[in-house]
Amino acid sequence: MPRPVSDQVVVLMGASSGIGRAAALAFGARGARVVCAGRTARALDTLLEEITGAGGTALAVPTDITDPDAVRALVRTAEAEFGRIDTWVNVAGVSVFGRVEDITDEEFERVLRVNFLGHVHGVRAALPALRRAGGGSVIGVASAEGVRAVPLHAPYTASKFALRGFYDCLRIELAQEGAPIAVTTILPGAIDTPFFEHARSKLGALPKPPPPVYAPEAVADTIVFAATHPRREIPVGGATAGFFLGQRLSPGLTDALLSVRRIGSGSFRNTLPDNGTDNVDSSVDEPGRVHGSHPGKVVQRSAFTRLIGTLPRPGDLLTAVVSRRHRTS
Repeated sequence: MPRPVSDQVVVLMGASSGIGRAAALAFGARGARVVCAGRTARALDTLLEEITGAGGTALAVPTDITDPDAVRALVRTAEAEFGRIDTWVNVAGVSVFGRVEDITDEEFERVLRVNFLGHVHGVRAALPALRRAGGGSVIGVASAEGVRAVPLHAPYTASKFALRGFYDCLRIELAQEGAPIAVTTILPGAIDTPFFEHARSKLGALPKPPPPVYAPEAVADTIVFAATHPRREIPVGGATAGFFLGQRLSPGLTDALLSVRRIGSGSFRNTLPDNGTDNVDSSVDEPGRVHGSHPGKVVQRSAFTRLIGTLPRPGDLLTAVVSRRHRTS
């Protein structure tokens, strides 16, 4: 069984802002020792101050997730400071909005290098540490776009499809081995974080999250839940469930709906001009923040996730049984 959150050492890759920052604050508030990693040292410093100022324990380690040597060094630092790692959370991601023909080869490669290969580097560095700790959890934050493609976001959508496949492979391999390491994939819908302000835009406007928009705390609470209650996948927000249903029941009809400009491309276009700032190639030197600047309604909690999305499914239970049998044999 996983340790209680208050007794865990948690490493978060992508803790500078948004969901990662919200999750770090949530873990810190519940008594976990939190190792906060990301590219922006200034943002990590303010995060460290917030956690320790509230009575928590944290360590800030500037780390580029695309550098496997740096990620392995992060593991060594975390173990040297706290003795072990119990939960590893991969959140880091970047984005380019635009038509496929307008996005460069370099931009496609960069998004996949951060969003997909960065998670691969994190997992490969974390697994030996989790084994040394006697077991633990890997939590990967993918997206509802890993279930259903949307227009004007091809690199990001492709990276999230790849992440779901990667975490599925990892989960099966660990179960075959009987390793006491759980793998949970989190699938958030549209979240009010600085993600859209930090994205690179080729839309002629600042991107925006399509409604309904959820607060990052809803995802953070789900991540904390998964640290002690592993699940195969947890969708965050009822809209994500709609993506699942649309893709499963009639993907062609969903294609048609998203081809309507007002529904598809129009839902991502802000009325504000592009700010000309993005974090695709380098970090944005900001003090770090959890929330974005979405002017519309933001749903603070996901009733769907709380009541249905976190329930164990028969396949989850069966995989756990198979893993335990392999472990005991």
